[in-house]
Amino acid sequence: MPDLESIGDAATGAVIARAVEPGTGEADDGHTHETNCLNCGARLAGDFCHECGQRAHVHRSLKGFFHDLIHGVLHFEGKIWRTLPKLVGNPGELTRRYIDGERARYVSPIALFLFSVFLMFAVASATGGIAEVDSDKVQAELTQEALKSDALIDRLLERKAAAQAVGQSTAAIDKALEDARSEAGLQREMARSGVVRGTAVRMSDDVPAWMTGPVRTATENPELLIYKLKTNAYKFSWALIPLSVPFLWLLFPFSRRFRLYDHTVFVTYSLSFMTLLIIAALLLGTAGLGSIASLALVVPPIHMFLQLKSAYRLTRIGALWRTLLLVTFAFVAVTFFALLLLTLGALD
Repeated sequence: MPDLESIGDAATGAVIARAVEPGTGEADDGHTHETNCLNCGARLAGDFCHECGQRAHVHRSLKGFFHDLIHGVLHFEGKIWRTLPKLVGNPGELTRRYIDGERARYVSPIALFLFSVFLMFAVASATGGIAEVDSDKVQAELTQEALKSDALIDRLLERKAAAQAVGQSTAAIDKALEDARSEAGLQREMARSGVVRGTAVRMSDDVPAWMTGPVRTATENPELLIYKLKTNAYKFSWALIPLSVPFLWLLFPFSRRFRLYDHTVFVTYSLSFMTLLIIAALLLGTAGLGSIASLALVVPPIHMFLQLKSAYRLTRIGALWRTLLLVTFAFVAVTFFALLLLTLGALD
């Protein structure tokens, strides 16, 4: 059975993306024949209203309604089929053309990003790419670990008895026994309660003070945390754009040729591609082609290089060193995003 929630996620993404992507609708049987625009009332003199841009003839048929739905999900008015090949094969040209004003031919960066993010979560849910915590399995594993701790305690007691018989010090054995008993008790309590107690967390002194609270709270219920991380990643995926743009600006500091808008278009198209790449890897993995899916790890730097070189009209050397920095910056941005999700998940 298909995952209806996943299908719904994909459809939702298409609807939202369709809402932000300018379109013209589609005439069909059952359309109207007005002389004035039904949206703003202006006199019609063509296929579209010159005041608001709405199509002159608006369909009123069930067939037309479902055609619009399928059209919105699959076609983006045909722009998607012009956008995707360039996004994959010549991302720099796509970025530069959109920045320079060729907007009608291609799906806008934000529309493509929204659609690809929703589709990614739908595919991940359907293929099991988003990990879920199995409470029974976790409890069984913890119980098994507690039994191993019991066996260790028995061995330590035998060693202690042997040491006492020959008059040796048992201080080290006593310390090991204390730790083993504490560990076994903690494992049983965790298995019984179904949560990971905060007392089990040994945080380094290097952990920032603002993170200790969320980390401790997060460890008290990992199942809830995973759910919140998934939900927050879903809702706040857009935050990757403002997190990434400053890093891209650092590659062209104080440049008069390129503006923050240019960097934003670049980042959004790049993130859209990376999201679609994850979708492809998930599908390949589900099809049993994990070895091919693993090749996706080498694709991002190549794509960044091609996009940088064409979008910013760089030499190969200029694009290469910027690509190396951009890959590093990307890891930093993703780390910041993960910390943001962790904090939001723990504080919700």
